[in-house]
Amino acid sequence: MRALTVVPTQPGSLEVRDLADPVAGAGELLVDGIALGICGTDHEIVHGVYGSAPAGTDRLVLGHESLGRVREAPPDSGFTPGDLVVGVVRRPDPVPCGACAHGYFDSCRNGQFTERGIKKRHGYGSEQWTVEAEYAVRLDPSLEEVGVLLEPASVVAKAWEQIEQIGERSWFVPQRLLVTGAGPIGLLAALLGMQRGLDVHVFDQVAHGVKPELVAGLDAAYHTGDLAAVAATVKPDVLIETTGVPRLVVDALTTTAVFGIVCLVGLSSEGASIPVDAGALNRTIVLGNHAFFGSVNANLHHYELAARALSWADLSWLARMITRRLPLARATEAFHDSTGDEVKVVIDL
Repeated sequence: MRALTVVPTQPGSLEVRDLADPVAGAGELLVDGIALGICGTDHEIVHGVYGSAPAGTDRLVLGHESLGRVREAPPDSGFTPGDLVVGVVRRPDPVPCGACAHGYFDSCRNGQFTERGIKKRHGYGSEQWTVEAEYAVRLDPSLEEVGVLLEPASVVAKAWEQIEQIGERSWFVPQRLLVTGAGPIGLLAALLGMQRGLDVHVFDQVAHGVKPELVAGLDAAYHTGDLAAVAATVKPDVLIETTGVPRLVVDALTTTAVFGIVCLVGLSSEGASIPVDAGALNRTIVLGNHAFFGSVNANLHHYELAARALSWADLSWLARMITRRLPLARATEAFHDSTGDEVKVVIDL
């Protein structure tokens, strides 16, 4: 079979290679790959920022945003050939820590978790792959064209669950949501906000093209310009920051309404320094009873929440999020923006 591989921490090593066909072990599904989504994490691995291969090999099969169809399944697995499935990314550490032992491997305390296509486990970027039945999520057949969005949707589903849990510290009936960034995570965050009946606003630097069109397709409001000025008008009860841009991260902490909640999902690069009035930041957060937190990854429960959210969505709108598809033979082209107006790039396996 062919697979998209890379030598972690070695820029320029990305290539499609022939590998031995996988053999399903006990309790595993053998899956024919359908599609693979490409995200910022994949770009960072390709550029040598991080990533690690499984023991005994120097190359890593890339990819964690999966979609496939079951070819073979153990009789007691709960799956049957033909099922549409997505593989979960993270696996709990072998110790395990308390969080992993209770199923919250997305919140691993000791860092000994592994991740498909990222850390010490091959990913889903191959014509066939295997996955333990307990780490596979079945999708409705209607989601075949867009099911590859499940993994990023699971990250958003987790963020929303935690926002609502934090809000329960007191009376909390949010009305307005502001999302910074109109990439896949930002758009999915806006979608789940609309599903909650909120007045949704999305902030991005792009003034024209597919991003504002997709926001308009949600009947949400799209903004550009200065975040502080936009937030002063919107007065969001919830702000989800998906860009990781340091200036936007700092501004996000001080621009919600009283008792506001800020969820940081975007990941910043290290080394960026910007001036911050720490005193004003403290006063705003304390006097406003604000809360902010970071969120990453997802556990099985969040994948199930995400599958439900996708099944409720307008499938034609979800399909428009996928702005470029490439065959596996041309997968390396996925790491070059050919139009400057893209949301999600997908490799057809």
